Amino acid sequence: MPGAVFLNGVFVDEPGAARIGALDAGVQHGVGLFETLSAGVQGGQPWAVHLDEHLDLLARSARDLGLSATLNTSALGDALLETVRRAGLERARVRVTITGGETSLLAQAQRGATAPTRDATVLIVATPATAYPPELFERGATVTLADAKANPFNPHESHKTLNYWWRLRDLGLAAAKGAGEALVFSVTNHLCGGCVSNAILIKGSQAFTPLARGEERDGERDGARQGGREGAGRGVVLPSPVRPGVVRDWAIHELLSEGVIVRRELVTISDVLEADEIMLTNSGWGVLPVKAVEARSIGAGGPGPLSRLLRERWERLIESGGVG
Repeated sequence: MPGAVFLNGVFVDEPGAARIGALDAGVQHGVGLFETLSAGVQGGQPWAVHLDEHLDLLARSARDLGLSATLNTSALGDALLETVRRAGLERARVRVTITGGETSLLAQAQRGATAPTRDATVLIVATPATAYPPELFERGATVTLADAKANPFNPHESHKTLNYWWRLRDLGLAAAKGAGEALVFSVTNHLCGGCVSNAILIKGSQAFTPLARGEERDGERDGARQGGREGAGRGVVLPSPVRPGVVRDWAIHELLSEGVIVRRELVTISDVLEADEIMLTNSGWGVLPVKAVEARSIGAGGPGPLSRLLRERWERLIESGGVG
């Protein structure tokens, strides 16, 4: 596969040739974080959409989970753009992975240590962007309901850790049914988002999105309120298992610029099924309209006006080399 890799300060032109140690904590214990970005090369210059926001989110997760308190996002950004430049792809998918490095975290835990004591492994991989069929966005995607449940009391749940297998398994089960995503609910039966995406619902003139980490007590900021409408858990304050996605934040900003009231709150299955529009956001596809949840059509059974608007703006952002 064409592309390029940065591994611990060394660039490798063939992704398959990059190797990490068998004792790496990411392999041994699944200790690590990752972030995925859309990127490419335009006019000989590398670009990456929302680079600073993605790296800041990665650094906060590394700090919050004790992986690294001093992640150098400036140097990491430079290495990422150079990896994109070396890959030479017009459209690329970039994944940044940070692990605990080659150290025995089990032995450290038994000694009472709470964070890795050796340098982390830093891996940046730039490969061709996923080519999604155009009709997926023109007609909208069908989504299923995931079997797995997210746990709001697991502090790792709202971070993009290497423990992603359960999400990918439900995504694979959805694909086997001809669906493009699976919606994940928490153990309290509130929507978290898709297996690999955040969710935004449109109802009338308002937008609703599940509360993400750090938004539990936001009050009225941007029209947010904990608990939300009747039946949505008013007044209940729990840790959120939802990750505050970068593209979700971009989409919220775009909706606000159109005068749409955006509410961050607990979202139920009834809210999902009664929505006029549903859009799923991530850095790979940008904005994905949902036409149906299982056998239940959403709205008119195709992309709604706001989903189309944000999809068009995302495409323009990509075509402009991430500047917009």
